Amino acid sequence: MPWAFLALAGLVEIAWSQSIKPTQNFTRPLPTLLCFVLAAIAVYFLSRSMQTLPVGTAYAIFTGIGAAGAIGLGIVVHKDPVTAGRTIALALILGGVVLARLTNPE
Repeated sequence: MPWAFLALAGLVEIAWSQSIKPTQNFTRPLPTLLCFVLAAIAVYFLSRSMQTLPVGTAYAIFTGIGAAGAIGLGIVVHKDPVTAGRTIALALILGGVVLARLTNPE
């Protein structure tokens, strides 16, 4: 179950990352509220996963999922540029997430 909580935390982290820009520097009340709610939900699921998983492993995977998702959505949805550097960075992040999962004793 901790891995499911961690996966949920990572997915909510991706949604949270996309919810920041529409707040327009936290000047728009409803997008700002959504942003804070998503952040709280992400941290809740992360904390649930940390009841069993090592803190470092859980946090590294959480941020890795969030970063990879933000890069991916940036490319697909926001038409961010696809460069060799970004592609390599994404591959390294995903590789790190997979390696952390595979080498965790849990």
